[in-house]
Amino acid sequence: MNTQTRPQASSDNFFLPDFCSVRMVFAVVVISELLAIVLTLAPLESRGGRWGDLSIISLFVQWVGLSSAAVLCICRPRLSRMSETRAAIVSYLLLLTTTLVITELAWWISQEMPHASINKHWHTDLLLRNLGISAIVSALVLRYFYVQQQWKQNMRAEAEARLQALQSRIRPHFLFNSLNTIASLTQIDPQQAEEAVENLADLFRNSMADAGHQITLKEELALSRRYLEIEKLRLGDRLQLRWCIDELPGDALVPRLIIQPLLENAIYHGIETLGTGGIIGIDGHQYDQEIYISISNPLAAQEDAGQHEGNRIAVENIRQRLAAIYGEQGNLTTQADSDSYITTITLPYTTLSDAGPRR
Repeated sequence: MNTQTRPQASSDNFFLPDFCSVRMVFAVVVISELLAIVLTLAPLESRGGRWGDLSIISLFVQWVGLSSAAVLCICRPRLSRMSETRAAIVSYLLLLTTTLVITELAWWISQEMPHASINKHWHTDLLLRNLGISAIVSALVLRYFYVQQQWKQNMRAEAEARLQALQSRIRPHFLFNSLNTIASLTQIDPQQAEEAVENLADLFRNSMADAGHQITLKEELALSRRYLEIEKLRLGDRLQLRWCIDELPGDALVPRLIIQPLLENAIYHGIETLGTGGIIGIDGHQYDQEIYISISNPLAAQEDAGQHEGNRIAVENIRQRLAAIYGEQGNLTTQADSDSYITTITLPYTTLSDAGPRR
């Protein structure tokens, strides 16, 4: 099984947001009310009092705003299949049409009210006024959505380019160490050397894949085990492992090769610095909709500054990869004392069926 997916941010490139979502409906209500307040305060004089004007204008603007959101919500799947220019024109016309319909409906209701004293000659003025305001506001809103979508695409492209660069800095670590291990096993145990080559091929194939793709946590842990099998051949009994990952959801999506570099880091800066070796702990837990994975390793009492510097570089690379994919939802923290070093990854619980972080 070779499950691949991209982060949710790149799954929908249409410039119009999803007006069916609660967040967008709330935004429409707030923006409509702000517009109603502006329209109420604009005239220098008020015939019926500001509060009376605000209630009538708010009711009308909310009708137009929510009706427009409903129309765009219904039409969005079809609009997303059009070109951006055509979708923008059609969306603009839909917003103007919605304003026209709501204006006519409001006029008809006002005419049916008892003791109505509205001059019928105001009908044309009201219609032109509302369509003019709608034309300006709709153009500004659609332009804002388009510019925001272009900005997100540029940020996404930069993030993916940065991911590729960061991943390429990590690849040589396990590649060179694995080649040295295989070379030493060729004459001693050809069968184990062949198995190591297969493990290396699988790791290298994944390291060359698109950095923007994600795989399941089950697959990522399997790749990490393959790497550790290669290192176990090289280090023997000096390398001991403690797995505590039963609580981790295997279907969670994670960045490719996000755990292996940390294991390599733990071996290089921990196990190899101790003559007797030590234990590397891999612990995983799920709390609410977040996943925590910790890698712990022992440290020698006297570790030179150069190794500490390399340790920080490797950790910073992983931290930047998490930030590029998940933003504030992804994080990496470290904890060190005199004899141990712990690196903890925090990820949102994302699955294929969710098409984004679970709520």
